[in-house]
Amino acid sequence: MPASLDARAVEKGETLGFLKILVEASGGRILGASLLGTGADEAVHSLIGAVVAKTPVAKFQRRVRIHPTVSELLPTVLGELRAVSRGCQEAPGALAGRAADGG
Repeated sequence: MPASLDARAVEKGETLGFLKILVEASGGRILGASLLGTGADEAVHSLIGAVVAKTPVAKFQRRVRIHPTVSELLPTVLGELRAVSRGCQEAPGALAGRAADGG
């Protein structure tokens, strides 16, 4: 999903970015994330809380987000999870949601 679909990034005219969220395949808990781009500093706080609280994706997706913020993109990215290769050193057996935009 391109970062250009995020209202805050479009508002700032800074749609270059990357967001990857790793999710436990068996339990659906958010394990971690990588963020790069405008608004990553505000979006990361929502993800930190989810990792520490061992929040399942379904519960995280139902949380209300302020508009316009980059955090609005998080539930959408999680709605597009796909399996990560078993050979992945990051998190074998995990799911990943990604958003990136090269411009």
